[in-house]
Amino acid sequence: MDSLSRRSLLAGAAALLAPPLIPEAASETAAAHLRTLLDSAAHDRTAALAALRKIDAASLPPSPRLDLLTARAGLAIDIELARRFPFGRLGKSRYLVTTGNGAWLRTDATAETIRRETAALRSDAAHGVRLPRGLIEPTIAAMESARNSAAGPRAEALAEQEALLRTLAADAPPPGMAALPDGDDYYRLLLRRFAGDDADPGALRQRLERELARTLARADALFQQIGRHSGSVGARFTALWHDPDGLYPDDDAGRDRAVADMNLLLEAARARLPGAFGPLPPSVSSVHVQRMSRTEEAAGRQGYRQLPEGSRPGSYVVDLNDIRRRPRWTLPAVVHHELLPGHMVQLPIEAAASPHPLRIEYAAAFAEGWAIYAEHLAAAEGAYRGDALGELGLCHWRLFRITRALADLGIHLDGWSHAQALGKLQAWMGEPAYFAPFAADLNRIVLEPALRAAEAMAWLAIEDLSRGRPAIPFHHRLLAHGRMRTDQFRATVESAR
Repeated sequence: MDSLSRRSLLAGAAALLAPPLIPEAASETAAAHLRTLLDSAAHDRTAALAALRKIDAASLPPSPRLDLLTARAGLAIDIELARRFPFGRLGKSRYLVTTGNGAWLRTDATAETIRRETAALRSDAAHGVRLPRGLIEPTIAAMESARNSAAGPRAEALAEQEALLRTLAADAPPPGMAALPDGDDYYRLLLRRFAGDDADPGALRQRLERELARTLARADALFQQIGRHSGSVGARFTALWHDPDGLYPDDDAGRDRAVADMNLLLEAARARLPGAFGPLPPSVSSVHVQRMSRTEEAAGRQGYRQLPEGSRPGSYVVDLNDIRRRPRWTLPAVVHHELLPGHMVQLPIEAAASPHPLRIEYAAAFAEGWAIYAEHLAAAEGAYRGDALGELGLCHWRLFRITRALADLGIHLDGWSHAQALGKLQAWMGEPAYFAPFAADLNRIVLEPALRAAEAMAWLAIEDLSRGRPAIPFHHRLLAHGRMRTDQFRATVESAR
């Protein structure tokens, strides 16, 4: 991104967000010193936090200032997590070993490394932390397969870890935080870590329930418009999902047609950008949808983004392997989420601001929250005017975000069983999101507590704050210097009144 383009992007927000004027050299020196301290945090969080608390935030330019404030908040939470909950992967998951994590997965992991992890598993079990039912069994099966392919000391170490897991499986707990001492506090800390210090699970649940009722009512009205009157909203989504009139052919021509349709939707979204954002760098809107290679499709790779870099435009490489589960009416919201005005507006602007990795980690929910908000923004700008089917696609994606957040809260704070959560998702949505089959998504929610709730919290905070505010300055304040935690962007936006 060239400097002129970046200046044009920041022009509307610079005066509002800049700290008090200080000499440029002093500002750069303070920012460099801050970055050194932030880099050191991985080695000693307590010492780094003590040093960061001595820095005057007003002495820094906007992006480093956000690095400082975000790191202070996140490090304080991590220190409390490490003190009160010394198990699992700090700030990530309470489980060290799963089907997708652990030394057993790494072919270069030594027998000693695996044995250290086995000892850590024993320690975690003493704190009441064991893989729950439904997740420990497939982990054991996968580890057994790895052991059968290993030899020597590595095979012996894997056998010891597998034996421990089999012992723990005998009384594996149900999913969620209920089996963990002070599990509610653990969850609240994780929610604060991912989203912001204003996190309140109870308030979030109430907000999500209101949004669920509103979205179900809107979907029902749209179904009435297209002549589908009977059955629950979930049942009608299932029927619509399998209507052949909305499906692409399962061949190269069908996949090419889907990509072409998405690029047409993208052109319409690109034309709406000036009204919501004013001037943007050319690289932000120089994006397109492209088809995944046949090799990637055959391997089951999920869709992915490539940010614009130099002369290379940005792209969303869409997964169309199971194209009969990609009804055409579900694709407009995908374009708005993954490309414009979603990730491909926010992420390139953030890259220019160069946030420290700790800010990326401690404001983790913002990027996904922005992209979900972008779906709403496109609708507010008229993207679905006269298109009831497309808006039903938006409603289904919205239900996906709402219900997985409610499942996150329900499993971890209310003791929902896997079957109970699955039944609710099926009733509310009818069909799962393309890349998130219900059972697999619930397993992810169990393994990654508070993350889906945090993403919904960020999205709803942005959406609520946007109401009644002029779009261009609002969006500039949110995006100009990279992601923020929810309490930070609330303060940033509300201070502009």
